Amino acid sequence: MAAGEFELINTYFKSRPGLRNDVLVGIGDDAAVMTVPEGQKLVVTVDTLVENIHFSEDVSPSDLAIKALAVNLSDLAAMGAQPAWVTLSLTIPEVNHDWLAEFSQAFLDQCEFYDVQLIGGDTCRGHISVSIQAMGLVPEESMLRRSGAEVGDLVYVTGTLGDAGAGLALRMSEQQSFNDTEQSLLNRLNRPTPRLEAGMLLRQLASAAIDISDGLIQDLSHIIDASETGAVIELNNLPLSEAMISRFTEKQAQSFAMSSGDDYELCFTVNPENKDKLERVFATASTPITQIGRITSNNGLQLRNKDESVAINNTGFDHFKPSPAPEVSD
Repeated sequence: MAAGEFELINTYFKSRPGLRNDVLVGIGDDAAVMTVPEGQKLVVTVDTLVENIHFSEDVSPSDLAIKALAVNLSDLAAMGAQPAWVTLSLTIPEVNHDWLAEFSQAFLDQCEFYDVQLIGGDTCRGHISVSIQAMGLVPEESMLRRSGAEVGDLVYVTGTLGDAGAGLALRMSEQQSFNDTEQSLLNRLNRPTPRLEAGMLLRQLASAAIDISDGLIQDLSHIIDASETGAVIELNNLPLSEAMISRFTEKQAQSFAMSSGDDYELCFTVNPENKDKLERVFATASTPITQIGRITSNNGLQLRNKDESVAINNTGFDHFKPSPAPEVSD
């Protein structure tokens, strides 16, 4: 007997007890009901991943589940919010119990890891797509935004840049197998890590922040546009992973770091007076940070490499503009 929509929900997504005591009504009613603690603000975001746009047909259900949740939690991290609840809208062409079991197991495991509760959603038939609405909490007066950067602020990023773009280039190449170094780049593409700890540490330190989902150039441009400033980036300061440096040329690595999406690191600005405090705070954090530039009074973004200006050839990912194909060196 074919499984119906409600049987699927009950079997795969309502199988675990609630994790949070602030959920008054969860899965099973017309809508969910939660409580927001006094002194906290609700932060809400939503993202959709569509087959053959954001992921290929051969992606594993577990990779898809992990990435779908991570990209939403990354938005909360960029606001300095602590995640609390998510809803899931899942579209699939047919009922595949093995696929659903793997997807739901990975998704709920990740929810438990981040102390997030799935509180509702929807299922329907069609080409595979995953839409997640994530909700989090941030103390009043502590939220991070794109519009707070000021002239003279220092520009930082978390982690390393360009790994996901390098992984995408490998996946789109004709290469049939991958060594451990290459697989680590593919893992950065398939299973990004939302920088939630970093976002919460930045609440009282950063003047502006954004997550790097569409490439550093494009996302930093959102900060300087919202803040009505400019910025200069030193290419030789970009944090590049050993895996990417060992596999690609310096030019390719810098291109990935500046223009490729899906890194889900944070880019943020800090007043120079807070630099020492920032570096003390992150000395014991799980994610490293790197200063890559400075906010300027000149509008627009400038790139420099050892005091020489560099032209901007690729501004990053845009759903409604064609993107050049990534390159892979032999």
